[in-house]
Amino acid sequence: MSCQTGLVLALLWLMLLYLAPAKGESEIPPRAFLLLHPSWSTTFQGESVKLTCMAVPSSEKGPITWCHNNNVWKTKSEEIQIKDSGYYQCKTQRSHFSEPVHVEFSSDEVILQVSPHPIFEGDDVFLKCQRKSGQLNKATYYKDEKILQSNYSDTIKLFSVSRDSSKYSCTAFWKTMFSILWHKTSKPLKLQIQELFLPPVLMLSPRQPNEGDPVTLTCETRLPPQKSHVQLRFCFFKDGQRLESGCNSSQEIQIPTMRLEDSGSYWCQAEAVAYKIIKSSSRLKIDVLRIPVSDVNLETRPPGGQLIEGENLVLICSVAKGTGTITFSWHKDGTSVSKKTQQSLLAELLIPTVKMQDAGRYYCVADNGGPILSNRKEVTVRGLVSRPVLILRTPRHQAVVGDVVQLHCEASKGSPPIWYQFYHEDITLGNSSAPNGGGASFNFSLTEEGSGNYTCDANNGLGPQRSDRVSLKVIVPVSDIVLSLRAPETQAMVGDEVEIYCEALKGSPPILYQFYHEDMALGNSLAPMGGGASFKFIVTTEHAGNYSCEADNGLEPQRSEVMTFNITGPCRSRAGLISAGVTGGLLGVLGLPVAAILLRHFRTQRKLGLSAPGASSPSDWQEPSFSRISSTPPQEHLYDGHPAFIELQPIYNNVNPEGLNMVYSQIQSSQPRNGNSANSPRMCQKDKEPVVIYSELRTACCDDSSQQASNHQEGDTEDYENVPRESAVLDH
Repeated sequence: MSCQTGLVLALLWLMLLYLAPAKGESEIPPRAFLLLHPSWSTTFQGESVKLTCMAVPSSEKGPITWCHNNNVWKTKSEEIQIKDSGYYQCKTQRSHFSEPVHVEFSSDEVILQVSPHPIFEGDDVFLKCQRKSGQLNKATYYKDEKILQSNYSDTIKLFSVSRDSSKYSCTAFWKTMFSILWHKTSKPLKLQIQELFLPPVLMLSPRQPNEGDPVTLTCETRLPPQKSHVQLRFCFFKDGQRLESGCNSSQEIQIPTMRLEDSGSYWCQAEAVAYKIIKSSSRLKIDVLRIPVSDVNLETRPPGGQLIEGENLVLICSVAKGTGTITFSWHKDGTSVSKKTQQSLLAELLIPTVKMQDAGRYYCVADNGGPILSNRKEVTVRGLVSRPVLILRTPRHQAVVGDVVQLHCEASKGSPPIWYQFYHEDITLGNSSAPNGGGASFNFSLTEEGSGNYTCDANNGLGPQRSDRVSLKVIVPVSDIVLSLRAPETQAMVGDEVEIYCEALKGSPPILYQFYHEDMALGNSLAPMGGGASFKFIVTTEHAGNYSCEADNGLEPQRSEVMTFNITGPCRSRAGLISAGVTGGLLGVLGLPVAAILLRHFRTQRKLGLSAPGASSPSDWQEPSFSRISSTPPQEHLYDGHPAFIELQPIYNNVNPEGLNMVYSQIQSSQPRNGNSANSPRMCQKDKEPVVIYSELRTACCDDSSQQASNHQEGDTEDYENVPRESAVLDH
């Protein structure tokens, strides 16, 4: 390879430097450089100069290529000795050829030497006027034939030289041995000054920016290895204005986002402050391109667009391509929802706390010069069920065992389908569903355990909601009515206080108990908390007969079985019987006012001779006894305000029946009633046989023989005599 080829390669390297891509995209090999020793570029003929080829990195091993004028050779040595004038260059395997250095071996008497070598612009340079032999007395230095300096020193210093076409020379003065002053002028010499750094090249990455792209501007230049310590400062300009980044030691600046208005003419400037050397790059025209939006896509978060009321919905609108400022807009069912303008390929819209009305079909539009629509997304919003309302429906005002009750549960809000669960005291009764929303019902039949609190749950898969409690009291009809004797516990004498006890074994309180003697109401008693009730009376002869009780809690009243009260005792007068019976019954049952009226009635009867003959006194009575019989419950209810025995009629007195030890026997008949007996006159029932109750009184004071004789004399064909007695109620 000739030296001319080396020069071409050097020029090519300069071109590559200017055309090279930005830093990091490719790497341009550095240039080698030559060192001279001695460092004078001109020397006398016959002397020699050592050339050293240097490259970066200096540790590189391999053959060195040398070039002298048109001759090229290679050697392993990085140093050579030269004695011939000409242009010298060198290169290593990893470097370009160095800049050519002209070395002159002169045969002149006087030469001008320049040091050091190589010389870079801005360097201080020494000029030495040198005589081949002998000393100089004086020297004068010229620049372009103009005197620079004249002194008695053989060396002068030029400060901060620059690259120009000036030529330097010198005139040497010396004296001969005969004291003759001689002088001689050197050949003109042009300083070989190399650039401290090449004019910078503005590099752009990417080379063709699109709107919205980030761009890196690099002011590319290099210092020679010998001047690597020199500090450079870089500035960037656009259309005559310095960019906001200013000037600093960084070779590059970043423009985060290019816009259409960023198009223009750019250049950069490199400055070696210490050397006062400023170099500018060529201008670079940058045209920012706008890419239309394309492939607009809408996504939802959460994915699928299925939300629960109260959650947050995010609509993400993105484009695959598109530069610059893009306007994003969101639409629901054709109606605009929101709009954003930004320099981004993606935009998000937050819809917080979605409601049922936020459901629908959404799409977005991206526009940077032409609107493009996205795909459509269906957004569904499922509403949480609200707290349901439980309605309890009964067929009557009060719920009764056996009634069919309906529980209706309904949540006013909530996405269908809704599942309803029904509870009694937190125990599941059943369930029902509402596929299309609304409420649901559950029917069941009430039992005795049906009282308590009822609730329901509504659930559509998003969490259950429970209703308020609804209380229900179930009334149990009275049943299993039991009438029993409570006092006395052993035996009762005439005049004793007797207590009868009535109890409904089943039934909801409060229970009203009504006591009857031969279907005549004796009185009543209320059991507010349930249980039974008692009725007390003083035993008299009129208390013999059938007793029953009735229990009523507002539903159908129930009657107990009949309990029969049989009384036996000593002989006493009829008047005494009537007086004792009426007095005891009235005072024990009806009270003093009614008893007084009835006593007057019984005295009138006694005066008219209606008393039974042979009646004994109350002191002759023996204790009464009770026995149970089963009878059909009476058809009629209570007689309010009447004594128990006023319904007993007629009364027959039996005189000495069949010769027994009996003063008399008393027969009472209880007439059946239809309708309200209290308000209708008493009539004899000829078509129905009356219920006959016998009350026998034995005697201890009359002997058997006389009684039998008496009975025999009274009649031969009949066993006893029936003496009718008018009822007190008829007289009353």
